[in-house]
Amino acid sequence: MNFMNQNGDNPMQGRKLPELKPGMYKKIGMGIAAAVVLIFLGSSSFYTVQEQERAAILTFGKYTNESSAGLHFKWPYPIQQVITVPAELTQRIHIGYRQEAEGTVAVDDEAMMITGDENIVSADAVVQWKISSIRDYLYNIDDPDKFLRNSASSSIRAVIGSEKLDYAITDGKTVIQDKVRELLVDLQKKYNTGIQIIDIKFQDIEPPSGQVEEAFREVTNAREEKNTKINNAKKYENDIIPKARGEAQALLERAEGEKKSRILNAQGDVARFNAIFAEYSNNKSVTESRLILETLETIMPGAKIFITNSNSDTVNYLPLNELMRSTSGSSPAPAAVNPPASATPQGGDAK
Repeated sequence: MNFMNQNGDNPMQGRKLPELKPGMYKKIGMGIAAAVVLIFLGSSSFYTVQEQERAAILTFGKYTNESSAGLHFKWPYPIQQVITVPAELTQRIHIGYRQEAEGTVAVDDEAMMITGDENIVSADAVVQWKISSIRDYLYNIDDPDKFLRNSASSSIRAVIGSEKLDYAITDGKTVIQDKVRELLVDLQKKYNTGIQIIDIKFQDIEPPSGQVEEAFREVTNAREEKNTKINNAKKYENDIIPKARGEAQALLERAEGEKKSRILNAQGDVARFNAIFAEYSNNKSVTESRLILETLETIMPGAKIFITNSNSDTVNYLPLNELMRSTSGSSPAPAAVNPPASATPQGGDAK
């Protein structure tokens, strides 16, 4: 670029650049090199590990250490290298289907399996896992996601392949789920993958779609209806049987009470008879007359009873009813003129 004055001349023409002292160019070059080195060190020696990550530090390509979340220093490449993995994050893989932006997409190659009774079933599952060992995760398996997917699929096939279809799609889902988890955990330990299996849950275990699915749905509905009726019957049984047992126990207790009452009454009658018989043995005529009077009073409660003696010209009598009333009123009873010979109701003859 040329600078011209008003006369058209170049004022810089003929001037020389100032000469530098000897060694100055070397110093400038060293300063520039140092600045470049500092910039390079600053950009490659400090690294940040996020909260859900852990970092593996490789020194000359060999695993030497780990670092957690935060800002850390390392030697620049190729001395040290850092590989970060989401070790603190719980991850998921889907078996038998994929979650995409459009929705759920079935993967029949993974979902279709053969049961122990040679039927086809479709099984969809979700596996939750974490990285437990960064070193094993990075060095013992080439493709961790692929290995985990294949091992989960093989575990599910192995367990379902030993069970019958009817059991797999009804009551056995939870049991199969636990068996698959145990087998999958054993595979991770066997190959030292550095993967921790947290849980596995089946979304669906069902026959393939179509007529087979409809037929099994009807079977499942019938089984549920059967279980419902069984539960209702048990509920009715649990309600009726205790009531029947209570009523039976009440009847037994009433019968036992009636039994004891009759026994006591019979014992009382026996004791009364024995007492009367003892008195009868002592004085048969008096006791006999007393029994006759008590019997008449029982069978003829409204009759008036007189005790008379017709052996003489004058009829002597004892007004028994009046005496009894006087006795109940605490009045002294009149004495009989003569001993009683017989007892006759009013209007009757002495016998």
